Order: sequence, then C-alpha cells, then structure tokens
Amino acid sequence: MANRIIGSTPKDDGYRMPGEFEEQERIFMLWPWRNDNWRLGAKPAQKAYVNVAKAISKYEPVTVCVPPEQYENAVARFTAAGNDNIRVVEMTSDDAWIRDCGPTFLINDKGGRRAVDWEFNAWGGLVDGLYFPWNQDALVARKVCEMTDTDSYKTEGFVLEGGSIHVDGEGTVMVTEMCLLSEGRNPEMSKEEIENMLKNYLNCEKVLWIKDGIDPYETNGHIDDVACFVRPGEVACLYTDDPNHPFYKEAQAAYKFLSEQTDAKGRKLKVHKMCATKEPCYLKDADSIDYSEGAIPREEGEISIASYMNFLIVNNAIILPQYGDENDALAVKCAKEMFPERDIVPVRTEEVAYGGGNIHCITQQMPAIK
Repeated sequence: MANRIIGSTPKDDGYRMPGEFEEQERIFMLWPWRNDNWRLGAKPAQKAYVNVAKAISKYEPVTVCVPPEQYENAVARFTAAGNDNIRVVEMTSDDAWIRDCGPTFLINDKGGRRAVDWEFNAWGGLVDGLYFPWNQDALVARKVCEMTDTDSYKTEGFVLEGGSIHVDGEGTVMVTEMCLLSEGRNPEMSKEEIENMLKNYLNCEKVLWIKDGIDPYETNGHIDDVACFVRPGEVACLYTDDPNHPFYKEAQAAYKFLSEQTDAKGRKLKVHKMCATKEPCYLKDADSIDYSEGAIPREEGEISIASYMNFLIVNNAIILPQYGDENDALAVKCAKEMFPERDIVPVRTEEVAYGGGNIHCITQQMPAIK
C-alpha cells in the first residue's frame, strides 16, 4: 500500500519533478461524462478523448480512469478503437481533468519515484471554482498513487493544479501570477510563501512568474496554455502579432518576459514561438449542456480556450491539438521546428476546448524510473 509521507518535503528527500520531455512510463486520463459541462451528453468529447488516448498509445501505455456508470461505455469505445496499449480502470471522479486533480510525479537519481498530492478545489473553491462538490476529484491523486503503489506528499491546505506549473527538471519552474496568486487558491499566503512551497515540493531553485494566462475565467490563467519547457534552456511560448486576437496582449507580454529571463542554471532562455489560432474558437450547442446548481452555466458563443500550446510531450512524439482552424498546419510546423527529433501527431480536439481545456489538461504523465 502506498504511504503518505509526513514531515518532510521532496527537496529534503532528494526527489524532483522531471521535465515533461524526460522519459515516461505511462499516461493517465480521466473519462468525460458531466452533462452540465460537456455538450451533447459528452459524446463528442468522449470521441475526442478516445482519439487522444489512441494517439498516445502508439508511443507509451495509457490508463483511462472511468466512473462506474460509464465503465461499459468506455470499454466498448476503446475496444472499437482497437488498441491493447490502453487500460480502462474504474474510478469515481467529478470531471475529466487529471492534469489538475491527479498526482504530480517525482523521481530521484536512485531509481525512486514518489508524487505530490496537491489540495484540489475545482479552480478556486467557493470564491470562483467551476463546480461543487469536488470531493471525488480531490481523491483522484491518492487513488492513482494507490493504483501505482507510489508514496505521496500531501500538501495539506495548499491548493495547486498540475496545469499551473511547468518545470525544466533542472531547477526552474514556470507559473502565472494570475493563477497562483488568485484569491480562490491560497489567499492567506504571500507570493514568497507560495514560491517556497513550489521550491520545496518540486525541488526547484527558481520560479519564473509570467504575469497573465489567457484563461482568466476558468482556470485563472494556467501556464500550460501559454508556455512550456521544450528542453533545458529552451521554452515554447504562445505568440500572435494580430492585435485583434483575444490572446494578443497576454501572448506578447509572456513572450517579451521569457525572452529576458535566465533559468536556475543561469542560461538565457531560448524562446520558440508557437502560433495562435487564426480565428477564436466559440462554444456551440450550449443549449445541449444541462443546467445544474453545482456548475457554472455555459453560454452559446462563449470563447473557448483553443491554444496550440496545450500539447503533450510523450516518448518520441508531441500530441498536438488541432481545431479545424486555418493555422492548424502552421502549428504542426512550429512544433516540428521545436522538436525535430519527435513525431508530431495532430489530433482534432475542439470538443475538449469547449469543455475548458485541451490535450495537456486531460493527461498526466508518470515518468520512467531512472
């Protein structure tokens, strides 16, 4: 049985969060089912999740965690998709964003692996969270740790989501002020105290604070829509020079900021541009989304956060979102320039964007033990 580690931190114990570009053992996902978040009974979203899992499974195994009442449906859909590198297991959840409620895995250089089980409050709790209750999502990290026999550090009372951090595995972490300093997370803590938590639980020396994300209303501006580490010393950043684009101001500011930064090792960052969509992505069929007391109502035509930055790095490949937008091919080209050594695997995922995230948000990597 997996233990909860009390009284020390990953930094004390020599564990670090590796960069996403380091070798992985497996990817975890949660199954979408909420009729008050996903349009058309979540069926189009389920299809997109199946396609994402299939794309990943060509490179490494995938475990999809599915609530009991959806178990047979999910098994049937994956069976029809025909892939034996995908495992379906039963797990209760409140929604389908394992990046944010799942564990953050850590490794050391002695063949050990642990995890951080952050406090989860549905992106802002009772201040501006997205649904209530979230008690099942709050157990997902622990369940994944039990399933994989991984000892974990529980950050009692410290709220964080996996989509709000990106690390280089060599001492640097990137975050946004908009998210980590939002009043629904850890309002009683100063910026310096939050920074110390990141340093202790990710085993980092330097925090790069980008000011704003592009998603103020749902995740309060997660970093994984804006920038990530491509490899040590190199980052990718969302970029557009169209002043009418809804993400223009934030993308320009993030690019300028990162171009002036050094990492924990003192290297000046090399910044790669990732294009934005040509046209914004707008929610369709909002009237097919159930109204419920516990969730924020969705509105027809509200802007969906469709960012090509929300890709997943897996072993030997990039799983890249596509939206049926004019810039889809350009995004593939940008990704290939950043990752010449990896396959670029485009997957249509506007259905995931309609629900509030994308490929990175619906996946969580388990690093390989070195």
